[in-house]
Amino acid sequence: MDTENFIKLCKKLHNSAEKFDGVKGLSDISKLGNKTKIIAFIAIFAAMYAVLRRIPTVPMVGVAGASFSLSDVAAPIYGAILGPFTGGLSVVVGTFLAMALGKSAPFLGLDFLPAAVNVIAISLLLKRKWLIVVILNAVLLVTFLLHPFTSILVNITIGETTFSFPFAWMHIVAFVVLISPLGRKASNWILTLEPYNIAKGLTVLAFVGTMMQHLMGNLLYETIFGQVLQYYSQVDFATIIWPSVFFLYPLERFALVVLSVVIGIPLVRILKKTFFADNDSKLSKTANNLTVAS
Repeated sequence: MDTENFIKLCKKLHNSAEKFDGVKGLSDISKLGNKTKIIAFIAIFAAMYAVLRRIPTVPMVGVAGASFSLSDVAAPIYGAILGPFTGGLSVVVGTFLAMALGKSAPFLGLDFLPAAVNVIAISLLLKRKWLIVVILNAVLLVTFLLHPFTSILVNITIGETTFSFPFAWMHIVAFVVLISPLGRKASNWILTLEPYNIAKGLTVLAFVGTMMQHLMGNLLYETIFGQVLQYYSQVDFATIIWPSVFFLYPLERFALVVLSVVIGIPLVRILKKTFFADNDSKLSKTANNLTVAS
């Protein structure tokens, strides 16, 4: 998809959001039983996720034939729309469905874990389960830093001078954002369902969730390819893998956050006002009161 077509798609989504304002008919799905709704949502969103997972984006460093996929953009949106159970299970089912359709599985069947962490973390933040997400993020970050195949510092040579810089600097920034007041305010902003507030909240949550997803992916990568399959040694990771990833991942993560926010604003607004209206009505009222008060 070229830039012009992408812009047109975004405009159509935003126009659709305006047309759906005040439309209550679609929320009739709430009349279905809870189990029926959950099964229906998992089937729909898993199928969508499987399709997106089949669309490659950028190659994965050090893994021949493997690549990241467009589903990485969908993970934060799933977290903002679905609950931890429905969203997480949609990712799991969608990942295995994509494998059945021919998508490679470099993480030995555990390929659902990174995106599932992203979805679950964001959905928990929207349910005010802030402490659980902080603990999960801290565990992932500390585990990654203590892993024997992790490079704490990456050497960067500029001219004749070599600098040492923390590999996980962006992950640390995301953790600081999470424990800051922004980590709590972001969910309130989204639940107001106002476009500007959704943009602010989704930017914060997508950044935090995407970096947690990257931590989980890094742990799987170095554990499977370094320790289990032994494709690469600690020296390979220290001198080739992590120095290469260091320069790529900030741009990649930034692009994922931007795309998730641009596409997610109209989708979150539409779906939260229709299919998921009943589930979030109380939280939305509380969020609006908190936003006005602040």
